[in-house]
Order: sequence, then structure tokens, then C-alpha cells
Amino acid sequence: MPKGYIIGHITVRDPEAYKEYVERDTPILKRLGGKFLVRGGQSQLMEGDAFERHVVLEFPSYQEALAAYNDPEYQEVAKIRQRTADSTILVVEGAE
Repeated sequence: MPKGYIIGHITVRDPEAYKEYVERDTPILKRLGGKFLVRGGQSQLMEGDAFERHVVLEFPSYQEALAAYNDPEYQEVAKIRQRTADSTILVVEGAE
């Protein structure tokens, strides 16, 4: 069964307030089976347009990634990100 991924592209507008999001989302997403593969770090835009920060979380399956994103506890914390950053979030099924 292919793994599932939550992929986020983010530009933080309020770094101080955004810290609360990072502190609170991490334990929730890990408890729901997520493993951070990419979280910030260096990146270099090679083509097109991009946000400043990139995050990739791996889950055991696509369904588990969807469930984690839709989890009510996570959605409550996601409001912090939505207030403090511009973002595009995708849930993607991996290749087998």
C-alpha cells in the first residue's frame, strides 16, 4: 500500500505567532502517525514560483494522511497557521 504525504508550502508573515503553531502541531501530527521528512531547511527555487518554507510529512497511507489533516484537534491548531502565514497544503498518495 502506498504511503500518504501532507505537503505544505508556506510563507510566514508573523514569525513570533507562528512558533505556537509549530509547537502545537508537532505532537498532534506525530501522534497521528506522521513523520517529518522535510521541515523548513534550505531550499533553492529552480523553476517557477515558490513559498519560502516547505514541509513534507509521511504517513503509513493516503487515508491516514487525510485523516490527520482533517483531525479536529489539528484543524483547531491549523487556524494559527492560517492567521500567521500564507500556505498551500496538499495531501498526496505516494508511489508504490
